[in-house]
Amino acid sequence: MTTIATAHRPRRARRTTWWKTATGLVLTALMLFPVYWMLNVSFTRDQDMRKSPPGLFPVHGTLAGYRAVLDEQLPYLATSLVIGLGTVVLTVALAAPAGYALAKLRPRGGGVLGFLFLVAQMIPGIIMAMGFYAIYLQLGLLQSVPGLIVADSTLAVPFAVLIFTAFMSGIPGELLQAATMDGAGPLTTFRSIVLPMSRNAVVTVSLFAFLWSWSDFVFASTLAGGGAHEPITLGIYHYIGNNNQEWNAIMATAVVASLPATVILVLAQRYVAAGVTAGAVKD
Repeated sequence: MTTIATAHRPRRARRTTWWKTATGLVLTALMLFPVYWMLNVSFTRDQDMRKSPPGLFPVHGTLAGYRAVLDEQLPYLATSLVIGLGTVVLTVALAAPAGYALAKLRPRGGGVLGFLFLVAQMIPGIIMAMGFYAIYLQLGLLQSVPGLIVADSTLAVPFAVLIFTAFMSGIPGELLQAATMDGAGPLTTFRSIVLPMSRNAVVTVSLFAFLWSWSDFVFASTLAGGGAHEPITLGIYHYIGNNNQEWNAIMATAVVASLPATVILVLAQRYVAAGVTAGAVKD
């Protein structure tokens, strides 16, 4: 009886694995279907979209939507790129030293400060946008790229400090002590040893900061709406409002707006996995 049960066990395991795999594929297909439909519609002619139902494949494909993107949306894309890169630089410049201080220098009240960073992530963006609007109105920073960079960084910095703190806590203290014995101060140690060893955390923080600023709509509509330099989220919003029947151009704009974030995420996923899980396992 034991031999028969053992013989049937691998078959049952394979059957269970098959159902799990099939369920995962079905759920993945459902979640990715909007992405596929966005790509499909971006190549579909407007007259084909009016059919009921529209085709699942763009049999008579067109690039008219992408030509419209190149003609009308490039300034919005360039603005978003500048804002995203500026947010990354400012976030890393502020969060990396703060994470190093909390992880290794351990200042008085560091635990309370870490808790405040955690609480800061729970504040709704619209509340912060209203506060920024009142401040920027006095400083003359409304409808400006630097103003959006600072606002977007406030979303990324608390998360970045927590990531850097968790990662830098795992750096061996003996390494820092050896640098101190060689005459290196805290700033030199941070710049020459800690920061190069925190490459995974830097990539993780940079990726999330860029994605948050790239996809931001609340700050953009509140602080930059109607200005000369608007990000791509507002570009898509205006385009939908002005051309609500040209769905291929709207979806082409969405596809092009998604490409930078998608490419960066694919290229950096290995570093992101290492950076996010840093500090989760302690020896």
